[in-house]
Amino acid sequence: MRRRIDETDEQILRLLKERVEIGKIIGKTKREHGIPVKDRQREDELYKRIVKRALELGLDPRDVRAVYQKIITMSIHAQEKEI
Repeated sequence: MRRRIDETDEQILRLLKERVEIGKIIGKTKREHGIPVKDRQREDELYKRIVKRALELGLDPRDVRAVYQKIITMSIHAQEKEI
């Protein structure tokens, strides 16, 4: 079971890396078009979607939202970086 957890953690890390790389590309595009990095409406839509999905999967939506708050912070930092 520990090996499965390690494998799952590896998958999570690879997906976070992919998300950060996508964020860098989005950030570059936003800078080129003068679009602000933060998009409150998009964040609100994301939270609604992940809370709904968390409930469908039997996960605590508060915990999932807390995790996504950190993921969004990572994405914002990635978008603010120059590529």
